Amino acid sequence: MYTLENNKLKIGIKKIGAELSQISSVKNINEFMWDANPAIWANHAPNLFPIIGALKENSYCFKNKKYVMRKHGFIRNNKDIALHEKTNDSLTFKLSHNETTLKSYPFKFKFFITYKLTDNKIEVIHTIKNYDQQPLYFSLGGHPAFKCPVYENENYEDYVLEFEHEENSVRHLINMATGLISYKTKPVFNNSNKIQLTHDLFNEDALIFKDLKSRKVILKSDTYGAILSVSYKDFPYLGIWAKPNGNYVCIEPWLGIADHEDTNQELKTKEGILSLEANKSFTASYTIEIHNNHLV
Repeated sequence: MYTLENNKLKIGIKKIGAELSQISSVKNINEFMWDANPAIWANHAPNLFPIIGALKENSYCFKNKKYVMRKHGFIRNNKDIALHEKTNDSLTFKLSHNETTLKSYPFKFKFFITYKLTDNKIEVIHTIKNYDQQPLYFSLGGHPAFKCPVYENENYEDYVLEFEHEENSVRHLINMATGLISYKTKPVFNNSNKIQLTHDLFNEDALIFKDLKSRKVILKSDTYGAILSVSYKDFPYLGIWAKPNGNYVCIEPWLGIADHEDTNQELKTKEGILSLEANKSFTASYTIEIHNNHLV
């Protein structure tokens, strides 16, 4: 475990997958990350690259060749990712293409993820560098799971997600048998900016949004007020998810989305896919802010 600490927060990052696994107050006992209970969901905050979600038949096509790739790509749980640089306020991890990645992803790349700790904020910075002679096609995103409830005298239903703008969005439903995006949608907002958290909210898997105006969401307690916020200006898609019996909520900024049921499986035309020209770099970040009144 690698750690960073200032006078407010301590964060921990596992080497495997460069996964954020701890956000703790320095001055009290408050912990804000899910504990990755393996009986429910054994992850804290997987990093997603070069795809988001599931592929149809766990595969895609590129230049008339079929490639197999597991859900969310190969950064999460990856033992080859390594610490690249450490400063007083940041940790940067790197994965380069190798024989293993080239079997499932025929591109030469370097993937960097930086965790920067400033005051009461953690900035998660993704940088992709294309070392190939062809455009690189990719998606990326975060999957951080936040403890909910934070305090012992609360219930899950005492929490809401509050968005910065009123929304009129629908969630895009997942086919539970395949993990793929279906044509079905379900209303979530009606000129409102709040989602009440309940365990049965996730009985149909994640809430997936494609067109939110908001680029910030606050996890808010009825008793203790705003706990933390996630700001995601670089990410047009957002997922909200938990296991129905899990005392956590994932707030997931995405650049990309799972395959649609009727996909032709071509990587170049996959919804949300990004293209990065040869020898170019791409950067996107999101920020987790722990509200100060929970750090004293």
